[in-house]
Formats: sequence, C-alpha cells, structure tokens
Amino acid sequence: MERRRVLQVLALGSAGTALGLGATSLYQATARADGHQWSYGGDTGPDHWGELSPEFQVCGLGREQSPIDLNHAIPDDLSPLTLAYQPVPLKLLNNGHTIQVIIGGSNTLELDGKPYTLKQFHFHHPSEHTLAGAAFPMELHLVHTQADGSIVVLGVFIQAGAEHPALQAIWDAMPTHASEVLAMPNTAINPSDLLPSGGHTFRYWGSLTTPPCSERVAWLVFQTPIEASRAQIEQFSTLFPPNARPVQPRRRRALLELP
Repeated sequence: MERRRVLQVLALGSAGTALGLGATSLYQATARADGHQWSYGGDTGPDHWGELSPEFQVCGLGREQSPIDLNHAIPDDLSPLTLAYQPVPLKLLNNGHTIQVIIGGSNTLELDGKPYTLKQFHFHHPSEHTLAGAAFPMELHLVHTQADGSIVVLGVFIQAGAEHPALQAIWDAMPTHASEVLAMPNTAINPSDLLPSGGHTFRYWGSLTTPPCSERVAWLVFQTPIEASRAQIEQFSTLFPPNARPVQPRRRRALLELP
C-alpha cells in the first residue's frame, strides 16, 4: 500500500498534480521569507523558523520537510529525468543567505513527461542532505519551476578534490556582501558543467530548505558528488559559515533510488 501511494505521488506528470506553492511563485515565496529576519543560528535559526512568522509555520509543523538523511533507499525504475541546459550569461545575487545564480533562457528539465524551467541555483555549506549519516563540505541546489507552481530541485553534493573551473567562474565574480543582481554579460555559465557524470539519483517528496519551507517539492539528489578545491570550499565558507538547515525527520516517506 505504501509503495503504491509513493509511485502515485511521484508520477509528477499526472493530471491534477499540485506541488507545494500552487499559484504562488517561488520568487513570491522567497520575497515573503526575506521580509522576515531569519538565519542559521541563535534565536532566528532553524529551530525557531516556525515561530518567526505565521507564513513560516510549516517550518515547524510540516511533516515532509527537507533535507533528510539519504539511506535505505528502495530501488526503482521510474522514468529518468531529461535535461536541456545551455550556456547563459552569468547573473549573481548574494541574498544574505547564499550565493544565487539567476538563470534565464530556456534551460529545462523534463520529469515524467512534465517540463520544468531552471530558475536559479545556489549553494549550501556544509551539505544539507546527508548520505548514510555523513555530510559533504557543500551542496548545490538547482531549482526548477512550472507555471502551476510545481517545483523540482536537483541536489548535487560537493566534495574536496580538484579545482572546479565552472565554480571558479562564479567564485571570481560573487559579491561578498548582500547585493542586487549583478550581471556579467561577458561570462557564460552552463549549468550542465556543475552536474556529476553519474546519473543515479535519490528521489523523494520534501520541502524548500529555507523559510517558508513549503512542502510538496520533488527532490532528486545525485548519488555521485562533484569536486571543488579546498580553497574554493574555504572561500565560500568564509562568506557563509554555515548556511545549512539540519536534517529533518523522514517519518514514513519513501526514498527511491533510480539509475
């Protein structure tokens, strides 16, 4: 019974599926969150997000919150995702919580026959998801939306290793203080350069990992990490030490493992 329910809700292309924000766009949700002070520590940290505003209540009361520990996954053969990414001019935002790369153009993801548009990607230090209890130095989140408010997020672990050229292009330009969007028209970034070579993913239903913590977000987290140099990791962690929400209870949610 549980497995049949999971397969039904994970069929993202089904008619009538409503993921999370409904008619409310991701950017509207972000704007509401930024209107209230929250942080990653102290009285405005993750343990208190649900108390800071009525709009954040799901952060404390939600039953399908992210991130989670990725462990004891169920092998499955649901349809793989299809990515159509292309280079776009680099646009950066330091929103006070992370570095965000704003994506324009027609970078898309197709999952179960349903298209989603890549809106932005951003970084967390250390990783928000853990793998069998172990955290990585960083995690990348690529956020995709559809007109109906549906959200799919790809998660990519980042481990210490060789310098990453695509990351370095971002690091060289990223603002060190909260900023407006900074356009770098002479620098191009291709989101596909930030994905691992292996396509195996974990897949589950969760939430945004920052206020307002809206649920019914479809998560796909790559099992294989990418690498960044220790200097690159340190450069980011100097700005955001740390900016990761702790893992949340998985409860009865199923975690699928897809080839």
